Amino acid sequence: MCGIVGYVGNKNAQEIILQGLEKLEYRGYDSSGIAVNGKGHIEYKKLKGRLSVLENYLKERPLVGNVGIGHTRWATHGAPSDVNSHPHLNEQETIAVVHNGIIENYSVLKEELIKKGYKFKSQTDTEVVVHLLDSLYDGDLLSTVFKATERLRGAYALGVISSNNPDELVAVRKESPLVVGVGNGESFIASDIPALLKYTKDVYFLENGEIVHLTKDNVKIYDKDKNQVRREIFTVDWDIEAASKGGYDHFMLKEIYEQPRAIKETLLRRLDDNGRIVLDDINLTKEDLDKISKIYIVACGTAYHAGLVGRYAIERFAKIPVEPDVASEFRYREPFIDENTLLIAVSQSGETADTLAAIREAKSKGARILSITNVVGSSVARESDDVFYTWAGPEIAVASTKAYTTQLVALYMVALHMANIKKSISEDYYFEIIEKMKALPDKVEEIFKKSDEIKKIAEIIKDKNSVFYIGRGLDYQTSMEGALKLKEISYIHTEAFAAGELKHGTIALIEKETPVIAVASQDYLYEKMVSNIQEVKARGAYAIAIVKEGLDESLNHADETIYIPEVDNILAPVLTVVPTQLLAYYTSVIKGNDVDKPRNLAKSVTVE
Repeated sequence: MCGIVGYVGNKNAQEIILQGLEKLEYRGYDSSGIAVNGKGHIEYKKLKGRLSVLENYLKERPLVGNVGIGHTRWATHGAPSDVNSHPHLNEQETIAVVHNGIIENYSVLKEELIKKGYKFKSQTDTEVVVHLLDSLYDGDLLSTVFKATERLRGAYALGVISSNNPDELVAVRKESPLVVGVGNGESFIASDIPALLKYTKDVYFLENGEIVHLTKDNVKIYDKDKNQVRREIFTVDWDIEAASKGGYDHFMLKEIYEQPRAIKETLLRRLDDNGRIVLDDINLTKEDLDKISKIYIVACGTAYHAGLVGRYAIERFAKIPVEPDVASEFRYREPFIDENTLLIAVSQSGETADTLAAIREAKSKGARILSITNVVGSSVARESDDVFYTWAGPEIAVASTKAYTTQLVALYMVALHMANIKKSISEDYYFEIIEKMKALPDKVEEIFKKSDEIKKIAEIIKDKNSVFYIGRGLDYQTSMEGALKLKEISYIHTEAFAAGELKHGTIALIEKETPVIAVASQDYLYEKMVSNIQEVKARGAYAIAIVKEGLDESLNHADETIYIPEVDNILAPVLTVVPTQLLAYYTSVIKGNDVDKPRNLAKSVTVE
């Protein structure tokens, strides 16, 4: 959520910052702003609405200078407005601040500052930061920021400039992501790598609690005790083209169609010459696995749905009890964790605040942490004992697609690897499942050929007030993810129900022409699903079935049917989810929604 870009160098800061903010639009925002340090004073502009509103304004009234900070805001404290937008400045407009995250003790600090005579224009917690900096300013910007952070509590990233320190930029990372870019005679900060790739591929990943002082020729990183930190530069190995639409109308559609490649790379890069799974630097021995009494899988949103599938795979293959949990609830229920616990954290961005909090809670009690994430060097990756990178490539659309299917593949591989070490499945079955996983990319390609069928169904449901998904077993997990996709980008009320629970109350919601999407890929549950389809049809529902080829078509009583290729039951979620992704996409397009940037949502949720 929110995006920060900062620049110090010899070039036009406004141009670089605006281009960087464009690459962070996927994070979700409701306003944007920029401050530039030039001509001995700070010039700034901030406006509610899309970044294009700010860009159009600045075309006529450009800000001139070689040092600056910019921001896209997602409202937490105070409604979206010009006043509440970032940057925030002190009364003399000599200091400007951009901020991601939340200052938890802002009300106490605000009261203290008001007593000192400071006046507040906004309803934000961020304005407290800039007035606090003003009250502590000693002529040295870095020193002042250090003093301010000693007073601040919460999760935040800050970018700070001062007209009294015209060639400097100071930034802080405290729980909220921030990377530093190093160029030739220029330095950058950003919330995420895509904002920097046009200008540099050399970055530093800041650790929690670190402060960085930037000039055009130098970057110095300090820990919270003011000790300078030495860190190796990380060179990004993908370019800005990987984060562009590549001819597709939307990032979401591009990322749906990238799934065969992403699945293939996630799998094949980790098979040795004998076809066995090799999990990078993850060293799980039989002794390690024998002492694990329980596995927790913690995640949020789409990643949580992947975790639900992961439970099936690990329990079936490795025979270890697994408990998935929503990360935002996990630590508040005081889960039983000790040194015999393995916690698997799943996060596309690697910066999800609730997932990070769950990791820290589990680590404090002695658990081993294995993370599955898409972002190299992310906070989740750095704070874990073991990391499985999904290699999905940049995912820009807010609605996650290829990250989900690669997370599924990652969890299958972890489960199979554990099972092979424990000898809880036979060698033949181990290799059989791997061979079936190799076939998944081609089978996903087959589903793309059904796009026209899915578009027609999207036309049917686009004006409905409610849509329901139903499924049993692994198909219920797909139903949950399918419902999430449809609701988050089409804004149609959509819920997923366990099909066997319909009679226990939820069938009361079914009325004439209510679309009910039944996911039915599990052979051993198929006849029961047919009965559930008949139940909703008897109440007037318009039934849409997602069915695996090879099942008895005569049993299908749906109004519309989308067939997926034949697949092993345990692997079916990789295929059944694809029609639900396409259905959500086409429904949103037909309704005229902003597919890649759905309202009220953000790509990376970095606050609780």
